[in-house]
Amino acid sequence: MPDSRLVAAILLLSIPAYILGRRRAVSAAAGGRLHSLPGHYGWAAVQLTVLPPLGLHLALAGAGWAGPAAQAAVALAALAGLGAALHRTRPGFRARHAVERGIAGFLLLASLVAIATTAGIVLSMLFETRRFFSLYDWRDFFFSTTWAPRFRGESQLGILPLLWGTLYISTVALAVAVPVGLFAAIHLSEYAGPRLRAVVKPALEILAGIPTIVYGLFALTVVGPMLRDHLAQPLGLGSGASSVMTAGLVMGIMLIPFVSSLSDDIISQVPQNLRDGALALGATRSEMIRRVVLPAALPGVVGAVLLAASRAIGETMIVVLGAGAAARLSLDPFEAMTTVTVKIVSQLTGDADFSAPEALVAFALGLTLFAVTLALNILALWIVRRYREQYE
Repeated sequence: MPDSRLVAAILLLSIPAYILGRRRAVSAAAGGRLHSLPGHYGWAAVQLTVLPPLGLHLALAGAGWAGPAAQAAVALAALAGLGAALHRTRPGFRARHAVERGIAGFLLLASLVAIATTAGIVLSMLFETRRFFSLYDWRDFFFSTTWAPRFRGESQLGILPLLWGTLYISTVALAVAVPVGLFAAIHLSEYAGPRLRAVVKPALEILAGIPTIVYGLFALTVVGPMLRDHLAQPLGLGSGASSVMTAGLVMGIMLIPFVSSLSDDIISQVPQNLRDGALALGATRSEMIRRVVLPAALPGVVGAVLLAASRAIGETMIVVLGAGAAARLSLDPFEAMTTVTVKIVSQLTGDADFSAPEALVAFALGLTLFAVTLALNILALWIVRRYREQYE
């Protein structure tokens, strides 16, 4: 573990390093001309004083080396860096270039951290999934229509009912969110005045800040009973409050701000000369929107729909409270179903034995969900590239 006090001391050393580096540059110039601004020399001194000892400290901590010797090595590295920074501070030193290279390196490191994190997540799922398939037949997992895990006894771990529930609920949610969100975005960007826009847009975005557990409670106490009493029971379709329709409707309401906000921003960025040209040729406003604005904004709208779809596929709390936990294959939207994410949570909670296939199946489910999401991304990228080539 890194020593927080030592890290704080190294960071505090950046203050005198900046001051000394700046003063050294000004005094070395002696009224002459510096290659860079004095502040650049200060930041160059900070980089050489702080970054090497921080890297050394993290490396020693990662190797398990601690104690006075390691602290002394880090302190000597900081002092050596400060001395080297002051020694190279001369009027002809290109401090601005050194600072920019340091910033570029820091940004590259941040990118590598993100990539490494993604790779670590995927690799961890791959290794655990491999363990699962060494204990359970992959053909039963991918092609079985029964989900019945039993920690004491033989389990049936077919993913098809979970995938069906995930896609069914997500489709209902998108059927609600995409038309409402897209029509709201068109109205806000093309028809609404400044006053109405100033009220409606923040009101729509408030939905994005509501916790999903609140949406789940809304589905459980309001939407589910209402659908059961006024639609399902009169039509003889079901008698339970938990159903695909309940979770899909509430999830669609939750996704409206994702679609409307992003689509509004994208539609607003369509060049005004395209609108003016269409209107000048005699098109009505609705024709202009349908034939000019929407095709030009289609790649961005597809991205907004993809974001909403990914959000719907990964949702858990609304499904638990609104759709139930029954893994089944059915076309009835008023029956209780469940999704992959719900079962991932349920298989990893409680007193589960993590060496048993009933617990390891959660990693196989997660990897499958990752593959489905990746396929959606590739499909959306293909659509975006195709229409972008057509309308640019």
